[in-house]
Amino acid sequence: MTRALLPGLLGGLLLAGGALAQGGAAPAPATPSQAAPAPAASTPGPTPQQQRMQSCNAAAGQRQLAGDARRGFMSDCLAGRTPAASPAAPQTPQDRMRSCNATASQRSLTGDARRDFMSTCLKG
Repeated sequence: MTRALLPGLLGGLLLAGGALAQGGAAPAPATPSQAAPAPAASTPGPTPQQQRMQSCNAAAGQRQLAGDARRGFMSDCLAGRTPAASPAAPQTPQDRMRSCNATASQRSLTGDARRDFMSTCLKG
């Protein structure tokens, strides 16, 4: 039975390969005119978003934040929710929790010390 199938399979592969070689031409590679336009050579400077990213990144570096604490700080900073970005804005309980959590992580507090710190920090 396998001897009868083998020639049929090989013949089918040969026919399929020949059909692909004749009729299925590969698309031509994109020419430079079809590619995405190159940025202008006379770019005036960083965009406001890039400036905000640079200043937030510098502030995170000064605070020596790493890991989740840095990620949380960068998220808040880029959204304009950091104390430096909005000093007069009232802090919501969620923002206070993020801030206290980041500080506790930065100080490497664990166990009872972390619980006591969080309690004091969240009270304001």
